[in-house]
Amino acid sequence: MSVKKTQNCIICQKRFSPTEGLFLRDLNETLQQEIKSKNSFAKDSSFICLRDLQIIRLSHMQTIIDHDLEIDRRMNSELQKELSKETYEIRNLNDTIHGKLTRGQKLSDAVARFGGSWGFIITFVIILIVWMAINVVHLFGINFDPYPFILLNLFLSCISAIQAPIIMMSQNRQADRDRFDAENDYRTNSKSEKEISVLHEKIDQLNEVQWPHLLDIQKMQIEVLSELENEIQSLKDEQKRQNNPEHLRHRRKNL
Repeated sequence: MSVKKTQNCIICQKRFSPTEGLFLRDLNETLQQEIKSKNSFAKDSSFICLRDLQIIRLSHMQTIIDHDLEIDRRMNSELQKELSKETYEIRNLNDTIHGKLTRGQKLSDAVARFGGSWGFIITFVIILIVWMAINVVHLFGINFDPYPFILLNLFLSCISAIQAPIIMMSQNRQADRDRFDAENDYRTNSKSEKEISVLHEKIDQLNEVQWPHLLDIQKMQIEVLSELENEIQSLKDEQKRQNNPEHLRHRRKNL
């Protein structure tokens, strides 16, 4: 009768058959390093039983999961902090610019709008034609500004002198509006940049760290399933061997 060779587990120090565990050289480098770090006397030829190996694997997977979850919590906290910051408030330009207008500012806007319209041009041309026609043909016997229309020139000069600063007042207000608009855009872009930076970091963490970790975990699961399959097959082979008629005769003979 042959004696079955057994191996001593480096973790629990119990004896097991070779089919009930693995040698360190058969494990991946990550598990080898982890086992060697916890057992300084472990070598590549050392044996570890399946039960202790599964405990180490589960501990390793839990460490990976906890580490990834901690990074996710930190990033989510940072993102929520950026989203909840009230360092500025986007102001409504209509409320800011139009909500506090004085009568003079409203008048300047109205003059600027009318002065830059076709209605003003057509009206002004009609007035000029009527003015010159009255003073040239003496319509209705009226001749208050004979050629070369000195009074008309004075009238036009006065209109230009008054209209120009009024339009400049309106343009200054438009410049203020543009400044508020640019400030709002800057603050919005600054906040968006910070939020996008955190989201980009989360995506990098997912692609560069978590996905490889998931692949490692899946690889461990495949290894565990393969080992269980081998163990089940070994048990079946052992059961067949024990049910073999020759083995039964040998046992009876020994009895």
